Order: sequence, then structure tokens, then C-alpha cells
Amino acid sequence: QVRLVESGGGLVQAGGSLRLSCAASGSISKINDMGWYRQAPGKQRELVATITSLGSSKYADSVKGRFTISRDNAKNAVYLQMNSLKPEDTAVYYCNADVVNIGSYLSYGYWGQGTQVTVSS
Repeated sequence: QVRLVESGGGLVQAGGSLRLSCAASGSISKINDMGWYRQAPGKQRELVATITSLGSSKYADSVKGRFTISRDNAKNAVYLQMNSLKPEDTAVYYCNADVVNIGSYLSYGYWGQGTQVTVSS
């Protein structure tokens, strides 16, 4: 019913930057929180940053001051600007959205397919 498509991952050297994008489409009445999570090999998926529909954001301590989350409500999109990247940022990054479907009053969490970010030292 709802599809999230991420883009913008890739290979970058330490200290470099990348910008991730995620666009939601489908049966969408409203999107509440949107966010980015990541999962490194052998590790659990962890929260990177979230943003409310009003633009209030939260960050993991490990990315504060380096990453910036933003969203475009008109486009049902969320972005993650990643600066000063470190090798430990290497992971698959997943987009998440808390969506109220058309005709419903309940919200459900949807995930994108993930995009690989690799930071070389």
C-alpha cells in the first residue's frame, strides 16, 4: 500500500559527504514521524535520526553535529545530509515512515529497501 524508495548511497572516503533521499508513495493520508535507521554487518538496526511532521528532529549521539535530517511534506520525502563521514558510519541505511493510510485512522510503520553507505579510511 505504501512504498518507500531510498537513493543516494554509495562509496565515499572518510571526511566526505553523502545525501540520502527517501520518497513515499501509495495510499497516504498523512505521514507522522519519518526517520533513518542503519544496520552494519553483524549488528542490530539502530536509529540514526527522526523528524516529526512539524520538523522537530532527534539524532543518535554518534551522528550529532555531522548529520542533518530534513523533510518535504509536500513531496512525502525525507532526507539525510551526512557530513564528516567516518568508516564506522558504514552500513545499510533504511528509511522509515509512520503512515496513516487513506480511509484509516490508524498509522503503520513502513520501511524502505535500504541503501548501502560505505566509508573508506
